[in-house]
Amino acid sequence: MALVANTKDCTQLSDTELAEMADLSAEGPGRYEIGTLNKQAEAWVLCTHVREGNAIRGFSFSTLERIGGTPAVLLGMGYVKRHSRRDAILKAVMADNYRRALMAFPDEDVLVGTRFNRPDGFEAYKVLADQIPRPGHKASGEERAWGRRLAKRFGVDGSYNDQTFVVAGDGTYPLVMDHESLKPEKLEPEVVKAFKALKARQGDALITFGWIMAEELLKYA
Repeated sequence: MALVANTKDCTQLSDTELAEMADLSAEGPGRYEIGTLNKQAEAWVLCTHVREGNAIRGFSFSTLERIGGTPAVLLGMGYVKRHSRRDAILKAVMADNYRRALMAFPDEDVLVGTRFNRPDGFEAYKVLADQIPRPGHKASGEERAWGRRLAKRFGVDGSYNDQTFVVAGDGTYPLVMDHESLKPEKLEPEVVKAFKALKARQGDALITFGWIMAEELLKYA
């Protein structure tokens, strides 16, 4: 059965949809409850659902905005079902966000940012250029400044280290884009190594971002 992605304003989310998202999240390590999802719906503008038939398989909260004039897609909490098609589900979530970005920012390069707490999440960034942080690259002052801007936007600047891009946890599971790879053995070893420094049980996460170029965005028309 085909996967179908749809994005709507968070104000249009029904109680039934929020309950579906909570039931889906309960399967994963975050076990996000409906109260958390309600708060996320208030904090973000858009919500993307990916369905297989009537069953929800993945979702993300997001917003399209300009940060200091720079167009950006910011992804808040999201979850991809641990499913045999989860790579395709993640791809569908990201594709609908990119489609929205093309509509909002035609002919512009767009920054894409979120938080991950495991290296698998970088599979969402396959089409992005200049991913930060990345193996073998020393972040510039401007790139560290972008990390600080995103930390402030995510409301975690008080616990953020702009040298490591790490948000220190508070003992709870972080509000990340949560995805587990089907083929973890194919993840880049240096990326995996970067996440080993995170204190997972404490709830640490990594602020990450990259750029989707205008010509790449056109593929999502």
